[in-house]
Amino acid sequence: MNIVLLGAPGAGKGTQAQKLVADYGVAHISTGDLLRAAVKAGTKLGVKAKGYMDEGKLVPDQLLVDLVKERLQADDTQKGFILDGYPRNTAQAVTLDFMLAEIGRKLDAALLVDVKPDVIVKRLSSRRTCRDCGYTAPAGVEKCPSCGGEMYQRDDDKPETIQKRLDVYESQTSPLVEYYKGKGLLKVVDGDRPVDDVYADVRELLGL
Repeated sequence: MNIVLLGAPGAGKGTQAQKLVADYGVAHISTGDLLRAAVKAGTKLGVKAKGYMDEGKLVPDQLLVDLVKERLQADDTQKGFILDGYPRNTAQAVTLDFMLAEIGRKLDAALLVDVKPDVIVKRLSSRRTCRDCGYTAPAGVEKCPSCGGEMYQRDDDKPETIQKRLDVYESQTSPLVEYYKGKGLLKVVDGDRPVDDVYADVRELLGL
C-alpha cells in the first residue's frame, strides 16, 4: 500500500493517515517531520536544509526529493508508505514518479480527502491550542484538559490566514488531482463526515 495523500489544510488527512498507520503498520512520511528530524539529527541533508530555513527560504525541490528518497529506503517502509505534504505540485509529482522507478517502487493510489473550503475555514477557525503543551480543542475550552494551560487561537487558525492557505493550495496543489486522475490512481473520499465514517470509506477505496 503506497499512497500519496491529497487534500487542503484542515481536511483531516493526518487523522486518516494515523488510523492507517495504526491498523496496517505502514510508514507515514510527512515532509515537515522529515525536515525537522534531519535538521535535529544534523545529517548532511539536514544541515543543507537548515541553511535555507534559517534564511527564511523555501527548501529547494531537489533537497526534498533527496530526503524523501532516503526515507523511502528505510526498513519501516516495506509494508508500504503514506506520503503526506509531498508532492505539492505536478512538477514534484513527475519527479516522484522517476524517483520511485529508480528504487523499484510504485504508487497504488492518490487518496483525496475532499472537504469544501467554507467547511475548512469554519473547522480550523474554531480550533484552540494550549500555549504549554500544544493540545487542541474546540472554541469555548479555556483551560487545557491535558495540562491546565491557557488555550488560545493560533494566528494560522484565524479565518483570513486560513483563506490564504486555501488559496495557495488551490493554485499549486489542486492540479495534482487532475494529474493523478489522468494516471488512473485517484480515489476521492468525502471528508466532511465523522472520522470513522470517512475511514470506513478510505479502507473500502483502498481495498483493505
